[in-house]
Amino acid sequence: MSKRIPYAPWLTGLAIVGITLIAGFLFQKPYTFHGTVIKPPLPLKDFRLPTANNQTFHLSDQQGKVVLLFFGYTSCPDVCPTTLAEFKQAYAKLGNEADKVAFVMITADPERDTPDRVANYAAFFNPAFIGLGGERADLEKIWKELGVYVEKQETNSAAGYLVDHTASVFVIDQNGNLRLMYPYGTSASDMADDLSQLLKEK
Repeated sequence: MSKRIPYAPWLTGLAIVGITLIAGFLFQKPYTFHGTVIKPPLPLKDFRLPTANNQTFHLSDQQGKVVLLFFGYTSCPDVCPTTLAEFKQAYAKLGNEADKVAFVMITADPERDTPDRVANYAAFFNPAFIGLGGERADLEKIWKELGVYVEKQETNSAAGYLVDHTASVFVIDQNGNLRLMYPYGTSASDMADDLSQLLKEK
């Protein structure tokens, strides 16, 4: 005479949970980045530019970090302070991960922006932010590689000339590759989400 195995409802529940977890893993949608994804990622040439107090910034020193790079100038009336304000919010949203990201502003106005001036301007938004100046010839090499547009526009205002420049934000991954480009106006939340995702990569 065969023995009947007693029914155990908890076993059914456990099986359902297991199947749900496996299905979720198998059919999980890949993360979708915001902005323009660079495919394949573009390796960038190393560069070095001066920052405050006669210090020098090397891009290669940022290996292992994600770099958020923006070109602007300290006399900018709108785009630059708005972008740096978004950087500030993104930094806050990253929490403990923020120290794994370098937030960098490179001048588009080397005639007026000394390295100290750019560094102080960036630090006004967050002391951790990095501001870089340099000689025009050195800056032009970087502008050319990234396709950054810079053109002086004369005005009659007391502030002097303005500078038309590319307002995109460039995202460089932990291996020194250009991975993303954000148009002006990309939200801090979108940037922070993407940065967190890139930090998960090995």
